[in-house]
Amino acid sequence: MLMKSIATGLAGTALLATVAFAQSPTATTDKAPPAAAATTTTTTASGEWRASKMAGLKIYNDANENIGSINDLLMDKSGNVKIAVVGVGGFLGMGEHLVAVPYEKLKFVNEAVAYTGTGTGANPGAKPAASTTTGAATGMDKPATTTTTASSSSKWYPDHAVFNASKDELKNMPEFKYSE
Repeated sequence: MLMKSIATGLAGTALLATVAFAQSPTATTDKAPPAAAATTTTTTASGEWRASKMAGLKIYNDANENIGSINDLLMDKSGNVKIAVVGVGGFLGMGEHLVAVPYEKLKFVNEAVAYTGTGTGANPGAKPAASTTTGAATGMDKPATTTTTASSSSKWYPDHAVFNASKDELKNMPEFKYSE
């Protein structure tokens, strides 16, 4: 019985291979290539951001405090982003307060900012090795040391956003609810 099953399987495979071979295109004597092959182009969108990467993007205020993260982006019917739904507070999504922030009020920053704090532990005055933190916002009045890498300019999303409010101010905003 086993030999019969194996023989049937091999015969079926050979039959399918013959059908696939019969469908392969034959060489043409035309010198001109097909029109589709001559006009193949690729579309690039360098400098654009992927909306799928914006969800979860951390938001900091001007004092470099983490005040929340983007949960969703809402667009009008013409496709323009109008509102960022921001999650404030909570831990791992529990107890999070959603607020609607006008999208144009967010400032997006592409570069990570180098850590400018002082070290702690055995040598309190020592600076840490050149580590970068994703999310520290640059202030308007104080220059910050930035670390630029080749990949930061080619990312499909910004490093973080800056919004001029404290965490408490965001928590006191009216809660955003999706209408049914």
